[in-house]
Order: sequence, then C-alpha cells, then structure tokens
Amino acid sequence: MNQISTQKKSIISRQLLRFLPAILWMAVIFILSSRTGDELGSVLPLFQKWFPWMTDFNWGHFVSYFILAATLDFGFGARSERLFMKIVIIVLCGLYGVTDEIHQSFVGGRMMDMTDVRNDLIGATIWVIAGSIPFIRRVWRKYFL
Repeated sequence: MNQISTQKKSIISRQLLRFLPAILWMAVIFILSSRTGDELGSVLPLFQKWFPWMTDFNWGHFVSYFILAATLDFGFGARSERLFMKIVIIVLCGLYGVTDEIHQSFVGGRMMDMTDVRNDLIGATIWVIAGSIPFIRRVWRKYFL
C-alpha cells in the first residue's frame, strides 16, 4: 500500500512539474505587465532599432500568449491532443489575459484594454491550430512530449 501511494505521489509530482514552464511564463507576463507606461515607452526605441515598423508593444500579446499556450500544451502532455483540452488551453489563456488586464489597471500609465485580451486569445488560438498541424505535432511530440 505504501509503495503504491509513493508511486502515485511521484507520478503526480512529475505531472505538476510539467506545468513549471507555464507558471514561469505567467510570471514573465506578470512582470512585463508591471512596467509603467513610461518604462515601456523608454524601452520601445531599443526594439525599433531592430524592428523599425514597431509603433507599440501590442504584438507582444500575440507572442506572449502563443508561448503561454505552448507551455500549457506541454503541461497537459498527450492529453492536449484532444479537442476539449485544446479549448481548455485557449480558455485558460483568455482567463489569464483578463487577470493580466485587471492587474495592469493598477499600474501607472496603463489601463485595461479588452482588445489586448482579444489579441491574447488570438495568440493562444494560433498555437493550438499550429500545434495541430501533423508535421508540427510530430516534431512537438518528439522533442517535448
């Protein structure tokens, strides 16, 4: 009996560790959202040197939530191949996007913007669709699942 419970604990611990990248990425998003409008404005010219067409950081929502969806996909492992889990990944990203916007409303020079949540959902959806393409899925499964 004790050996079985130890094995179950080990399996649960490994499964929870798979979500560590998603938790760390959520922390990155939180930290970036904690920057004031002035702080972001001072960093924008650095990015514009490499990407001259950038006028703001709105594209960051697509990229950030694309990555968040990928890390959640990794966390769920093989279960993420089911349609229901793909929907769960998008919903979780959307919910985190809403909490991120609420958080931003307390940061100087920042405000809530539901367009950002839309962009978060688009980024997450792009990952879910791209991750469903057979070639990409095979590579993803080979190296990450």
